Amino acid sequence: MRTNIMIDDEIMRAAMEVSGIRTKKGVVEQAMREFVTRHARKDLSELRGQVRFADDYDYTAHRKDQR
Repeated sequence: MRTNIMIDDEIMRAAMEVSGIRTKKGVVEQAMREFVTRHARKDLSELRGQVRFADDYDYTAHRKDQR
């Protein structure tokens, strides 16, 4: 989709520098991907009270197995 937008030159330069992306199009596309990914995740606060753990679940045993 072709779209013309005005973007502040300073923020574009900063985005290109920190991302290492060499084109304005690449920076905008990456920013859009990150925006969509971030906002598509379910907010953890929405899950409060909905996740139930088994009474005998031992989270410390799981941690020891991963070491």
